[in-house]
Amino acid sequence: MIWIVLLSVCFLAYSNGANDNFKGVASLFGSGVTTYRRALAWATLTTATGALSALALGQALAAKFSGRGLVPDSLAAAPEFAASVAAGAGLTVIFATLTGFPISTTHALTGAIMGVGLAAPGGNLSLGALGKGFVLPLLFSPALAIGASLAADRLFAVMRVRQGALAAAAQVLSAGTVCLARGLNDAPKIAAMLFAARAVAPSQGFALVSAAMAIGGLVHSRRIADTVSLRITPLVPTEGLAANVSTAVIVLAASAAGLPVSTTHVSVGSIFGIGLASGRGDRSVMKAILGSWLLTLPCGAVLAYVLYWMLRSQQ
Repeated sequence: MIWIVLLSVCFLAYSNGANDNFKGVASLFGSGVTTYRRALAWATLTTATGALSALALGQALAAKFSGRGLVPDSLAAAPEFAASVAAGAGLTVIFATLTGFPISTTHALTGAIMGVGLAAPGGNLSLGALGKGFVLPLLFSPALAIGASLAADRLFAVMRVRQGALAAAAQVLSAGTVCLARGLNDAPKIAAMLFAARAVAPSQGFALVSAAMAIGGLVHSRRIADTVSLRITPLVPTEGLAANVSTAVIVLAASAAGLPVSTTHVSVGSIFGIGLASGRGDRSVMKAILGSWLLTLPCGAVLAYVLYWMLRSQQ
């Protein structure tokens, strides 16, 4: 069962990298500051740095996503819990990746924890803790990101930031900060399943998760890149800079506070804000993405529910 946990968590980390790694650098590709390959290389390096930094800075999030406090401790420590949650969330995220939808791994994990909590005999899922500690931050973060990106865009316009080499350099640095923040925020959530099942030591867990996230991003980022960089709204460097700064500030603050916000909701919400402000955003694409976000939690819940019963039936 420990090997199943390891494979399930690595699959989740791979799926997360495939769906999420490019989002931090989407503005670089979308505004023409860099090519796709250069943006992806920068995303891979900075995301891996953030994920490895989570060994020292991500303990609060790892504890939150272990399942303790949401389900009984005995269930949270069971290997079949970790395997079902990781595999259910991973399947949800990889399906969205293959269809080009940028969804939230945090949302998928939350749904998967709910699904196993409901499936387990005597699971006693704590709906109060789920709503206060998970659902509210997930719902609030996109609105906050839209408002923050609008404010940052106006600020840079007032400051008359030139759309030249300086703005492009600042955009590259801010995109790297977003990716670092995403690695720091997402790696603990994924590695939490390994620690809950006592499958590996923390240093090994974060190394495995970081490597799988990097590989997933390198292999499967293209469709997500096209959606987030090119289909939501056209971007110029200063607009990309505004989206990156607002995303980085929100995600880093949430990571420091141990709040499980979705880096996807924040980064894509920031680009939504730019598209709304400029009037160039494609509202049909935005609506389709919002629809995929609504389906993420129930999809993760159903898949994890089924997988948990399948694993239990083999014992």
